[in-house]
Amino acid sequence: MTQTGHVNSDGTPTYTNHLATQTSPYLRQHAHNPVEWYPWGEEALQRAREQKKPIHLSVGYNACHWCHVLAEESFEDEATARLLNEHFVNIKVDREERPDIDRIYQIAQQMLTQRGGGWPLTMFLTHDDQRPFFGGTYFPPEARHGLPAFKDVLLRVAEYYRDHAADLRKQNDALMAAFEELNPPPAASDTQLTDAPLKACRAQLARSFDKHNGGFGGAPKFPHPLTIERLLRDWRASSASAEPDLQALYMASLTLRRMADGGINDQLGGGFCRYSVDEYWMIPHFEKMLYDNGALLATYAQAALASGDALYADTAIATAAWTLREMQSPQGGYYSSLDADSEGHEGKFYVWSREEIERALTADEFAVFAPYYGIDQPANFEGHWHLRICATRETIAKAAGRRPDEVASLLKSASATLLTIRARRVRPGRDEKILTSWNAFMIRGMAIAARALGRDDMAASATRALDFIRRELWREGRLLATCMDGRAHLNAYLDDYVCLADAVLELQQVRFRSDELAFAQQLLAVVMRHFPDAAAGGFYFTSDDHETLIQRPKSFSDDATPAGNGVAALVLQRMGHLLGEPRYLMAAEATLRSAWPALAGHPQAHVSLLAALEELLSPGEVVIIRGAPDDIEAWSRELAKVFAPRRLVLAIPADATGLPPALADKAPRAGTAAYLCRGSVCSQPLESLDALLGQLS
Repeated sequence: MTQTGHVNSDGTPTYTNHLATQTSPYLRQHAHNPVEWYPWGEEALQRAREQKKPIHLSVGYNACHWCHVLAEESFEDEATARLLNEHFVNIKVDREERPDIDRIYQIAQQMLTQRGGGWPLTMFLTHDDQRPFFGGTYFPPEARHGLPAFKDVLLRVAEYYRDHAADLRKQNDALMAAFEELNPPPAASDTQLTDAPLKACRAQLARSFDKHNGGFGGAPKFPHPLTIERLLRDWRASSASAEPDLQALYMASLTLRRMADGGINDQLGGGFCRYSVDEYWMIPHFEKMLYDNGALLATYAQAALASGDALYADTAIATAAWTLREMQSPQGGYYSSLDADSEGHEGKFYVWSREEIERALTADEFAVFAPYYGIDQPANFEGHWHLRICATRETIAKAAGRRPDEVASLLKSASATLLTIRARRVRPGRDEKILTSWNAFMIRGMAIAARALGRDDMAASATRALDFIRRELWREGRLLATCMDGRAHLNAYLDDYVCLADAVLELQQVRFRSDELAFAQQLLAVVMRHFPDAAAGGFYFTSDDHETLIQRPKSFSDDATPAGNGVAALVLQRMGHLLGEPRYLMAAEATLRSAWPALAGHPQAHVSLLAALEELLSPGEVVIIRGAPDDIEAWSRELAKVFAPRRLVLAIPADATGLPPALADKAPRAGTAAYLCRGSVCSQPLESLDALLGQLS
């Protein structure tokens, strides 16, 4: 979304501030506000110190609806801008580029206000050491809904800062002490790590499961792909027992089906919106985020493999097709997000009038399309219809006196017609910055789906994105976090390194490249050197040579994306077993021990760590296949037909070079052969596919 701003008679902007040269589209939207914005950096911090003005910190992101509302109401308003410029040094932050800053001040806001955080985040910081003393999220231009007017807040904050400096310092000291208590000590060295958190999480999910609509809890409803993967893993782990956990499979399946049928899934164009505002998955908050879709692509592909249900495969394919069509740059990297808004209205791009649909379709198409997508029911979004599936094709076929395949054909042609019409509308804004960690989530999703569904196009897409990151965001042995218009910058965070290493490892299961595996080792070498908490175990979010902030964040809990420590523990374990690297295995266990108090107390908030715990307690299988390319690919395809989330399969050509010692030791034979390893114990070469399948079963 572009802020219209103030313009001179010749069409040039009346105002230009310090955001005009930034890479973030979100920051550049505010470059012509009358507010004298700065990006976070030494220039702004030095100005605050010199002028002894408190800092007004505003954090948001490009696809955030209420961020745009705040900008239009207050940051475009000259009277509000005068107050901001007179009393504060104003700093704008894109939380997607600077999650380190966002994490710190979100936690501070929650401590100061005892309320949940969110975006836009509005914080006020001391001029000399950036410690927060007051904050909130969205403030309206006039007092309403229990919120004070933004201009009143600014005047009161400025006055309080001037008159109560000593009180603020005491509050700051208490806040910093609270920050120190965020990371409790790790479990004692003699504490036994058990499967109790796995069982507790499973029980908690059953208690919060919505047995009518799928999902967990009430509105607003988020997809939680990590949680669904957890349930699929619970079911798979029990599948060979006398009483397999069919309820876990049912909870995962119903949730995936309801989401696929709901309005949270773009029924015409593919791809999932951020969340549903209702409990039925019907009306979404319309922004589309890359990280959600990468994770959901992986989850639907795994569910297709686990259940054989074509709906899940079709949903995964549609999600990948949307990504390829709308979110992959010509250079290979994936863009970040699509706005919720277009033409100033949320959801306008996606919704329809009944007349518009009826006019566009043939009578036969409309006769099946209307009942299938709920057009024959009352409007569900501000007098318009947002499509969601309301009936089965079989039910409609029976009512219309048609065969189900005829109904399917009519629905397909109708959808294609409407998608063509929709493509002519004013599109939602697209945030075209390329974030390393978010690209990693989509590379992982494409790799898992390519293997599960046998799709070479998805593997090729993942490869192009990985090549982009290695070419543009890997400099002198270190990652950068973001790239836009050919300009890459900002130190990468823990999540960038470990999520990319995890994605590379998944891609090796589709087709093996020794240079990519070596790259994953380089990524983990940086993590082991620059990110560890040597005293307590686990890893900090920022490296030891990162900009010094008021706190060095270290988090074990998942949010919209998996916790970096959870991904680190899992990928270090897997690479440790694959490469025979004890340092990796020790670091993974130390991470779990560091997280154990949090993991034992609130397992459902630490789902990514549960996968690592599961594989610590019961190491997965590693299958190395060596031989001629066509033969090893055939064996690998056969193994890919089975949902085995704790198994790694690498098909390595006999003539591969540059292999690490643990893989070079799995030498090729005269014909195709496989080595099966469980933990540190590997089999003799298995020289037939039947022999390998026999060992695996």
